[in-house]
Amino acid sequence: MPNPAGPRAAALTATAVLLAALTAGCGGDGPEHGDPAAQKLDWTDCSAPSASEGGGSAPSPLPGGARWQCATMKAPLDWSKPKGETIDIALIRATASGPGQRIGSLIFNFGGPGGSGVSTLPSFAQDYATLRTRYDLVSFDPRGVGRSAGVRCESDAQLDAYFQQDSTPENAGERDTLLKDTEQFNASCEKNSGKILPHVRTTDAARDMDLMRHVLGDAKLHYFGISYGTELGAVYAHLFPRNVGRAVFDAVVNPTETPEQSALGQARGFQLAMDNFARDCVSQSTKCPIGDSAQDVEKRVAALLKNLDAKPIPGVFPRRLTQTAAVNGIAQALYSKELWQPLTEALQQAYTGDGKILMLLSDAMNGRSENGEYSNLTAANVAINCADDKQRYDVAYVQKKQPEFRSASPLFGDFLAWSMLSCTGWAVPGAADHPDVSAPGSAPILVVGNTGDPATPYAGAQKMVDALGKGVGVELTYKGQGHGAYDSKNKCVQNAVNGYLLDGKVPAAGTVCS
Repeated sequence: MPNPAGPRAAALTATAVLLAALTAGCGGDGPEHGDPAAQKLDWTDCSAPSASEGGGSAPSPLPGGARWQCATMKAPLDWSKPKGETIDIALIRATASGPGQRIGSLIFNFGGPGGSGVSTLPSFAQDYATLRTRYDLVSFDPRGVGRSAGVRCESDAQLDAYFQQDSTPENAGERDTLLKDTEQFNASCEKNSGKILPHVRTTDAARDMDLMRHVLGDAKLHYFGISYGTELGAVYAHLFPRNVGRAVFDAVVNPTETPEQSALGQARGFQLAMDNFARDCVSQSTKCPIGDSAQDVEKRVAALLKNLDAKPIPGVFPRRLTQTAAVNGIAQALYSKELWQPLTEALQQAYTGDGKILMLLSDAMNGRSENGEYSNLTAANVAINCADDKQRYDVAYVQKKQPEFRSASPLFGDFLAWSMLSCTGWAVPGAADHPDVSAPGSAPILVVGNTGDPATPYAGAQKMVDALGKGVGVELTYKGQGHGAYDSKNKCVQNAVNGYLLDGKVPAAGTVCS
């Protein structure tokens, strides 16, 4: 999405609890030389999320009074030295409620990369109540995230400035400033978290999940991956195809794309979502308050962004709403159709000189809480993407590609083009051009694509099915809006997903829900 953290789908669902920066280094208890596979988890009632996970209160009891339980798993810092130094991996679970025979654990990853599963799962637990009848619902902070050796880069005050920067430079001075700010952020990550940076690749997190499967006592990994979580799940399937149980991928990342291709696809995806939002507004029975036609809605948004580039307006005191913050806020609202009405109100206010709602939406995108603390969402997002992706882009290359990005999206194209600089000067080389997700021998994986998804465009679902290999990926299409499908509450989608996870019934390939 169009945010300085980079072009990958930074992808907690739009209404997710968003997360703020805490510890440096690797966390954990330092050197250990036992066998991580022999450990037993000590589950206790969960405390409040840490600042790096987004802060807030301890999760409320589940319906019926059951409490959320948390534990810490030890994993090797370096998987090439499996009995060497360890880090802590934070876990959370809600035990199966019944009725019905317990199947095992269902592990969730909600995306990002950089999202805290420990703070996110309780926020959405009610959506998965049916699945909880036969599964323990489990999630975790992947390595580099939250309490799992969380990457720390800049201070909260520095991040406030970082997110106010001009992300679409128009002259040499502005370009130099953007590049300097990016390099400064990346250097601070190396200074404060250099020890963990080489070890936050998606392959490392996938190996953590197989250890998790083992210590949870499951013969197979049952998995629900959303957004980046689909990439993580696919990498797991590639590394451990015989260990895959029942798995669902929702809001599917295209595993064949480079960061440039992913950013360009997001430009098209967010533009499509903006077009759909504008058409929806003018199609209502009451007059659309932000334009007389869909074209007029988008024309006024473009004019607002141009004006903000020259003169920001009051946002959340003492900060002002810049062009960059406004684009982030708009993008955040496009993640969910439930946020279209708040976006309409935000734009109405902005046209009168009040940028508060757009600023709050932008803060949610960036993991900033109301008290001014940031989660480590951005730090982890950059660290994981830059460790995964081999490509490094420079200013000249971005400038060369700008016309193509602008053609894909007049509103979001420039922002996503310049976001390709996010790994400039990164301390750790990237692993590959794109992940290997071929998984011969894996059990079927249900792959759910949403035709209106802005952050993980629909075409990625078919690409994932093809890349997983013959007989593995089974595609289901949801003709809807927003990021993901299951949480849209569409009964057709939920029945198909529940039928597979609970009863092992694989829907027919090519099933369409609307």
